[in-house]
Amino acid sequence: MQTVEAVAHLREGMHFEVEAGSGHQVSLDMLDDAERIDGKLGGGFSPMEMVLVALAGCLGITVLSIIRKRKVEVTGYELRVRGERASSHPKVFVEIVVEHVLTGQGIKPEAVERAIELAETRYCPVSIMLSKTATIRQIVRIVEV
Repeated sequence: MQTVEAVAHLREGMHFEVEAGSGHQVSLDMLDDAERIDGKLGGGFSPMEMVLVALAGCLGITVLSIIRKRKVEVTGYELRVRGERASSHPKVFVEIVVEHVLTGQGIKPEAVERAIELAETRYCPVSIMLSKTATIRQIVRIVEV
């Protein structure tokens, strides 16, 4: 079993500085776009934004690793993630759309789709956890250069 740790330190208001066991840090604040105060956002990501950030990172790393093993030439890869939340508490994500935009030469859509399927079902724990509460739709766009 593997243990993952993080420590959150209150800075002011609802702003936390969080340090992961790896030593990396991130700023979190409870304010998000729907909760602006005096037109201002908080001092960092909202926790729900970080969930989408984690999904983008996990899927991106996993998919790229799989398609590179198949000797596919990828020169650019962008993931655009949008989540729709429930209207009542606890306001979990109910639908998430992930758009994968890959740039390169000779990228076969079926190879990318297979890599996404493997990520969703076997290798990306963030996607697997989120799929328990949300419908996750994947869109693939390939830009040939």
